Amino acid sequence: MPDGLGEGAGSVDQFAVVVGAGSYRSNRAEAAQFPHRWTTEGVTVEADFTGAHLLHLATAGCVLNDIYREAGSLGIPIHGVRVAASGGFDPDTWASTGITYRVDLDSPAAAEDLRRLLDRVDEVAEIPRAVRAGAPVRRG
Repeated sequence: MPDGLGEGAGSVDQFAVVVGAGSYRSNRAEAAQFPHRWTTEGVTVEADFTGAHLLHLATAGCVLNDIYREAGSLGIPIHGVRVAASGGFDPDTWASTGITYRVDLDSPAAAEDLRRLLDRVDEVAEIPRAVRAGAPVRRG
């Protein structure tokens, strides 16, 4: 059943994106569809095509993928995942003010197991880790 456990996106909806897989795939006509390593139906993506949206999409997509990967290693069945990510930017410097993501899970697993899964994903997800650490970006 859908659980709604997650990181709590709150009311922040700037440059919002949503990725879904399994029972949480979007049925909206404007949602893009992509193949997905862990699901036969693929994933859906709801996002505008701006740099800010793509940054948030990278975060949401990474979290979704890592949920499937880590759930498999923990033996937790997953029927669907939806990750919504958003955040703002300083109007003067265009520096990110942060990214917030929320996870909805459809799983028969116990709430404690799902919390443990989300904690693990938050710790190991590569894109969120890279954004948290910062990285130089250079034109080659």
